[in-house]
Amino acid sequence: MTAAGTWVLLRGLTREAGHWGAFPDLLRAQLPANARIVALDLPGNGRLNQARSPTQIEAIMQSCRQQLQALGMPLPYRLLAMSLGAMVAVEWASQHPVELAGCVLVNTSLRPFSPWYRRLRPCNYGTLLGVALGLKSPRAQEQAILRLTTRHPPQPEAVLAKWCALREAHPVSRGNALRQLLAAARYRAPMARPPVPLLVLVGGRDALVDPRCSRRLAQQWRLPTAEHATAGHDLPLDDGPWVARQVGRWVTGAG
Repeated sequence: MTAAGTWVLLRGLTREAGHWGAFPDLLRAQLPANARIVALDLPGNGRLNQARSPTQIEAIMQSCRQQLQALGMPLPYRLLAMSLGAMVAVEWASQHPVELAGCVLVNTSLRPFSPWYRRLRPCNYGTLLGVALGLKSPRAQEQAILRLTTRHPPQPEAVLAKWCALREAHPVSRGNALRQLLAAARYRAPMARPPVPLLVLVGGRDALVDPRCSRRLAQQWRLPTAEHATAGHDLPLDDGPWVARQVGRWVTGAG
C-alpha cells in the first residue's frame, strides 16, 4: 500500500480539526513528500459549529464525503480517525470501499462487538453529561475532558489554553453535543469486515473507552493492531510520534 495521496483526519465527540495540535506535522514526516493531509470537522464542530449534528453516523459520513468533494480532493482517500470519527470511517469503508485505500482506527468502540458498559465507561457518565449540558465553566469543562482523555499529554497547561481558545472560537451547542452522543450510542457496525485495509491503534490506559473494545474489534475482523501501554483515549496527543510511526510502518508494510 502506497502512503501517498490524501490523508483525512477525523476527530471524535465535540472535537474539531484544531484539536489535532501538532500531530499532522508528525504524520507528514512519516509520509511521502507528495502526500496531502486534510483535517475535517464533523458537522456541529469547529468551523461547522453552526450546522446541526446528525443523529446518524451515516449522515456524518456523507457530510465528510461532500466536504472532500467540494475541496476537489482526488480519490482514493486514507482515513485516520479516532473514537466517534472511527465509527464514521467504518461506515465509509463499508458503504464506499472504492473511495478508500486504508483506514487507521484509533480507540473506537462498536456495537455489536462490545457491550455498552465498555464502549463508554459508566463511571464517566456524570462528567460527560455535565460537559454536554454546559453545567461548568468552559475552562472546567476542558479540564474535565483533558483528564478523561489523556494520561501524559505534553505541556498540559498549553494544551488546556489551546482547547479553551478553540471552544471560545467554535463553541459546540448543547443540542449538537447530545446529538453526537446519540449517534455514537445507536451506531451498529456491520458484522463483516469492510473490504478496505484497516489498522487498529489502542491506548492501553484509556479511561474513557475500555481498550478491550478495540482489541475485540481487531480480533473479530482479524486486523493488525498496535497498543501503546501507557497512553489514554487521545492517543495522538499523549504520544503523537508513536502514532505517526505506527502508521508509517503499516503503510510501508513494515508493521
